[in-house]
Amino acid sequence: MTVICWFRRVLRLDDHPALVAASTAGPVIPLVILDPQEARDHPASAQRQAMSLPRLQASLHRHHSRLIVRRGDPSKVIADILAETSATQLHSTEGFPFASDRGLRTVVERHGARLILHPAADLVARESITTGQGTTYKVFTPFWKALRAKEIAPPLPAPRLSAPETWPESDGVEWPEARTAMARGWDPVADHIEAGEDAAHERLDRFLDESVAHYHRLRDLPHEAQGTSGLSDSLAIGEISARRIWRKGLDARLREIPGTDDFLREIAWREFARDLFHAMPEMAESCWRPEWNDFPWQEDGPQACAWRQGRTGIAIVDAGMRELFTTGRMHNRVRMIAASYLTKHLLTDWRVGLTWFKQTLTDWDPASNAMNWQWVAGCGPDASPYFRIFNPVTQAEKFDREARYRDHWLKSDSMAAQAFRDAAPRSWKIDLARAASPEHSLASGRSRAMTAYQRFKN
Repeated sequence: MTVICWFRRVLRLDDHPALVAASTAGPVIPLVILDPQEARDHPASAQRQAMSLPRLQASLHRHHSRLIVRRGDPSKVIADILAETSATQLHSTEGFPFASDRGLRTVVERHGARLILHPAADLVARESITTGQGTTYKVFTPFWKALRAKEIAPPLPAPRLSAPETWPESDGVEWPEARTAMARGWDPVADHIEAGEDAAHERLDRFLDESVAHYHRLRDLPHEAQGTSGLSDSLAIGEISARRIWRKGLDARLREIPGTDDFLREIAWREFARDLFHAMPEMAESCWRPEWNDFPWQEDGPQACAWRQGRTGIAIVDAGMRELFTTGRMHNRVRMIAASYLTKHLLTDWRVGLTWFKQTLTDWDPASNAMNWQWVAGCGPDASPYFRIFNPVTQAEKFDREARYRDHWLKSDSMAAQAFRDAAPRSWKIDLARAASPEHSLASGRSRAMTAYQRFKN
């Protein structure tokens, strides 16, 4: 009896619990659904997924299987393919939007099939790490301590797949709506994507063999290409699992390679974000600490527009925003600086920044994006205090002392600056020879932020 495995942002065969379970139930039809609405809402993430699909297709061919791709609204696609195949089961990963998984269940059961949802291959199941009072940890350090005491399940190997007698039609791996949404940005961003499950594993192995020993020293330096693992986008679309990274990290620690604990701690931070998001799914729309919903942040406007376009006149911020729009990524240290500048110096609502990152990050992850923005803005759990306002100039002097990162993105004759100009919408009218000037001094911006904070406290 044929079963379907819907690959929902889990674009791999290794450590894929839904696929393993499906393989034991009968011949498997691997399914990917390209939702036009998702492409419009998260264009950079959609491009990242689209570029991984040919690699997933090739991997399935090596396992004597096929990838079936359908474009359209997920509810209609699921209904159509169940009717075409008479599949008895639909296996997928829980925790992704589909109106709700309850709505998905209704569609599946209407066609006489059974929906079986499986946990993601995270380090631990949600709600399995709790305080002594049985609540979600709101502070990372005790969460990290509790996580380290947990036995992390080993990753699952890729299963053997049997093929159905007949295959349904596939629409092919192209995602035209994602191309349309990315517009001029598609080709520049594509140049910075290394797609596929095999590439993710190779990148992890190379990082652990060559770079993790220097991770603590180099991770905050945005010009250091080898300073981080570069796996955030692969994690976000499921080309590699957190459990596989954890297992390989532990193996490196057993080989006494320094730096592995610092690296594993960052994987745990992602896990912490997922626990918090599970406890408060509205964290992307509402402040974790509800009193902060009354803070007088400004709505979107000209200053936020200048921030998005890399025209604030603050070099490290503008360099970061150019990197984001050209590559779909931004160095983590620079993300914090740019986010602090928007929410503190410009007093702009953190949700304005969250929305821009949601649209432009190839490594967009709803839990990490929401928690990190609230952390910087001072309104989230275990947040950086609002009065901790990054000075972007001193941050640049500390982490980009020789201006290598800033020059790379801001010098008008650099290839990176020209790539940004080519990626940007024509309506931005990018003129690389014209330098932006800050609308407010850093001192006055900080003073304005602190005044707003004191009034809010009182």
